[in-house]
Amino acid sequence: MHVLILGGTTEARRLAELLHGTPGLRLTSSLAGRVAAPRLPPGEVRIGGFGGTEGLTAWLREHAVDVLIDATHPFAGTISFHAATAAATAHVPLLALRRPGWVPVPGDRWREVDSLAEAAAALPGLGRRVFLTTGRMGLAAFADLPADLWFLVRSVDAPEPPYPARTEVLLDRGPFTLDGERDVLRRHRIDVVVTKDSGGAATAPKLTAAREAGVPVVVVRRPPVPEGVPVVPTPADAVTWLLAHMSHRLPPR
Repeated sequence: MHVLILGGTTEARRLAELLHGTPGLRLTSSLAGRVAAPRLPPGEVRIGGFGGTEGLTAWLREHAVDVLIDATHPFAGTISFHAATAAATAHVPLLALRRPGWVPVPGDRWREVDSLAEAAAALPGLGRRVFLTTGRMGLAAFADLPADLWFLVRSVDAPEPPYPARTEVLLDRGPFTLDGERDVLRRHRIDVVVTKDSGGAATAPKLTAAREAGVPVVVVRRPPVPEGVPVVPTPADAVTWLLAHMSHRLPPR
């Protein structure tokens, strides 16, 4: 059985680790290639896009993929819709592995918005020293904000313009610790945090640190996802689902 994992996330890498070496299973992980030096999962790895829905459909057929697992980032919405269409066209079972989103708790000062543009529009009334943790993509949404706003941008790779004029870049990769996030807020005198609702534990400590410091957090909601696709929250659940499929002969494609 050939399984293709659309990856690039901690969960995708963990799933590949759990499945690697399973008898009768050929495993291929696909990474988008947006990070210069990604942490590669075990097994076969391909890097780069497929060329839209048609390209992914053709790849599934050409490489005789039996199961497709969408374990991409919650904000990589386009590829999830491509995966749903391609899987249906190629008659390949599809599973989505999506980490649960974050849920506010008492003491949180969240402002939930639907886009980076809405997050940028909310900032002038919330603070002047911004901890921007949305990654290096999409910084153009903040580039034209008033010059009295200062940004600490954290990302794995250095961002490219356009981005805010008063920007300091912090190159770092999660998982992050609570003590480390407390230090970032204190050392840079952060008075507002901007994040996407990525979910998971690797980057959640900033939310706790912000709550402790009374710092507001602008949270960008997740984009819509394809309907009708089975979803599991953890790599272990994905393994259980896949092994159940392996125990039965898949219908011919």
